Amino acid sequence: MGKAERNRARTARERIAAQQDAARRAEQRRKLLIAGGSVALVLVVLAALLIVKSLIKPGKQLGSGNLPAGVVHDITHVPASTLATIGTGALPATGLPLKAISDKALTGAGKPEMLYIGAEYCPFCAAMRWSMAVALSRFGTFGPLNGIHSSSTDVFPNTPTLTFYKQRYSSPYLTFTPVENEDGHHKLLQQTTKSQYALWRKYDYSSSGLGYPFIDFGNKVVVTGPLYGPQVLRGASGKPLTWAQVAGQLKDPNSTVAKNVNGAANYITASICKMTDNKPATVCTAAPIPAIESKL
Repeated sequence: MGKAERNRARTARERIAAQQDAARRAEQRRKLLIAGGSVALVLVVLAALLIVKSLIKPGKQLGSGNLPAGVVHDITHVPASTLATIGTGALPATGLPLKAISDKALTGAGKPEMLYIGAEYCPFCAAMRWSMAVALSRFGTFGPLNGIHSSSTDVFPNTPTLTFYKQRYSSPYLTFTPVENEDGHHKLLQQTTKSQYALWRKYDYSSSGLGYPFIDFGNKVVVTGPLYGPQVLRGASGKPLTWAQVAGQLKDPNSTVAKNVNGAANYITASICKMTDNKPATVCTAAPIPAIESKL
């Protein structure tokens, strides 16, 4: 092969190599464009889903945290004079989901046991926890109280409340056993024991089956629903009150909050007195507890 032919062959090979390299680069660009288009499409779809979700979701769920000392004091130190003045408050005289029962004594740690089963998402439990905290504070001492809000996607969204999940409580008169069965997102939080579930099934009277809240006072009295509505814990604008606003109204016997929360607390106090054989007397003989207990 002459020099000229060798040069032409080398030029042809170089041209072919250049064409192949260009083809490879073109294929890489095509793949990148396809991948980029797929990513862009995914992003568009995700953005659309987020927009739709924001349109159908009522609002952001409010936060949680340890309650300030002043708020805790207002909850756990409602004056006895205020409770006496309120009596049964704004609660109806009949039709409450509360009933006296007769069964084998429910006890825990050698003392009468108050069993509560609820859920953190539940707005009706949210209302009742205020009353339970007020009543139980007359018989013992709570550890730090943690504030939460009910679900933002349920009725009465973001109702301010407390949670009894892992709550510490000590009393010489009773054992308080709280079970927050589900969290704020309807996921299992605390499983009931077989015996707790059996009582729940036996005494829950809701037409749709097991419901929240459920409270068993030593198998002497059961509560199978809220004694007042969560709407009480909302302001004139319809927005939820803050923890401090609810707690601050508890000492005012003329406030709607106090008439409902403390009215229910007096029913709970009377139910506790029924299971503790009216101990302590300083609480169980104070107005209006004997009058309420006599109707249980």
